[in-house]
Amino acid sequence: MEAEKVDRRVRRSRELLRSALLAAIREKGYERVTVQDIIDRADVGRSTFYAHFRDKEDLLFHGLDELRAAFDPAAQTPGRSPTLKVFEHFHASAEIWQAMAGRRGAETFIRYLHLLLAELLRSHLRTRCPQGETQVPLEAVVEFATSTLIGLGARWWLEENVPLSPREMDQLYRRLTEPGIRAGLRPKVVAP
Repeated sequence: MEAEKVDRRVRRSRELLRSALLAAIREKGYERVTVQDIIDRADVGRSTFYAHFRDKEDLLFHGLDELRAAFDPAAQTPGRSPTLKVFEHFHASAEIWQAMAGRRGAETFIRYLHLLLAELLRSHLRTRCPQGETQVPLEAVVEFATSTLIGLGARWWLEENVPLSPREMDQLYRRLTEPGIRAGLRPKVVAP
């Protein structure tokens, strides 16, 4: 029972801090937000902040591990697109993504998100690669798939408030990217 109470307090403190960060970002932009701004808005002490996070960047990146789980082969349902989980995550956390991917968000965050999604997509696409060279280097295919996922999902869909469901966004994403991915991952034909 005591552990549950502590866990609730930890979750509550982290959520207060995250909400305070997002509100400050929308008001001032990420670069101008300080730890003091965050703790003032959350109405917590500095020691509480540092008990949970190293700095504002650590707070910013907290929670992205859920995206890793979307690409875990053990967690995937056969025939289900792993990118659907990403769109579902974007949708469930729309307020966060609108603040982070929007005009006042952190370019640092977008770079981190890009690296994370590229790592996850690389792992997923590598399983689709044939032996030997492909028509397009795997890294180029990964960059294409990652940039499209971020641009279409976090920047266009959420920032512009496009009224599509996560499933519809995933279908749109796959319609746009799948032909290019398939073509890029074909075995390279070596002329005799």
